[in-house]
Amino acid sequence: MYHNKKFKSIENSESGEVSAETIFEYFQKDNILWATYSGGSILLGNIIGTVDQDGKIEMRYQHLSSDGTFKTGKCNSSPEILPNKKIRLHESWEWSSGIIGKGKSIIEEII
Repeated sequence: MYHNKKFKSIENSESGEVSAETIFEYFQKDNILWATYSGGSILLGNIIGTVDQDGKIEMRYQHLSSDGTFKTGKCNSSPEILPNKKIRLHESWEWSSGIIGKGKSIIEEII
């Protein structure tokens, strides 16, 4: 469902670092998901997670910010299939180190 798909942020809580300049590249094998991301204030990040039978993702993420700090967190994402067949992920996330807070975001598949 997610293999070789690219996503871009379209909405994020104020305490998040992901912006419209952040691009995610997802990969999947069976129920294992991994991704890399960068852009905006994020120099480089990666994700590892699992995908259930409904396409819901449970993941952990880590990245290096442009200010030189490492940040980690966890996230749960639920897919929405748009009329154009692209995937929109509705995410609930929480920082686990480097910063305090939690929030919601939406990322959407791009070409």
